[in-house]
Amino acid sequence: MKKNIITISREFGSGGHSIAQEVAKKLGVPCYDKALVEQVAKESGFDPEYIENQGEYTSSFPFFRLSGDSVSGAMNGMNADDYLWCIQRQTILNLAEKGPCIIVGRCADSILKERTDALHVFICADKAYRKERIVERYGETAQKPEQRLHQKDKQRRAYYRYYTDREWGAPQNYGLCLNSSVIGEESCIAIIEGLTK
Repeated sequence: MKKNIITISREFGSGGHSIAQEVAKKLGVPCYDKALVEQVAKESGFDPEYIENQGEYTSSFPFFRLSGDSVSGAMNGMNADDYLWCIQRQTILNLAEKGPCIIVGRCADSILKERTDALHVFICADKAYRKERIVERYGETAQKPEQRLHQKDKQRRAYYRYYTDREWGAPQNYGLCLNSSVIGEESCIAIIEGLTK
């Protein structure tokens, strides 16, 4: 069966976001990453910045930022993380129903695991490659690059496990696992594009 929906999960700094955007351009389909954040913000009333920064990470803090006063009433007793998860999940299901697209992160591979027209991809890379890439892309910070990588991946892993009861990055959860530091981003793009035709 033709793969109409592509989900791309990725280690921080592996180039997964860039790969997703390029594949979307080549296929002429929408790529939902920032656009997904905007849609979730619209549906939930959460501040887009909160969703962007915290929407893939479980939080031990009960505080959250809202862009409207009506949200707390709509949460029906759920904490902010669980409410946001429900909105994200439904948004991803709705986007997949609209037609061919690429969805980046946010447990989309698990949410859409029953769809036979979906290709689930995991992008990883060697640590040295990732360290260099995040400094080049995001600049230096007070935190060392290896600490940034460890923290982001740890947060994504915990979030994924909490909401899906599966292991983030485990090969059996994906139709395709690619190491961008070994084969290069261009090859990743070509392979994914080739598997959708």
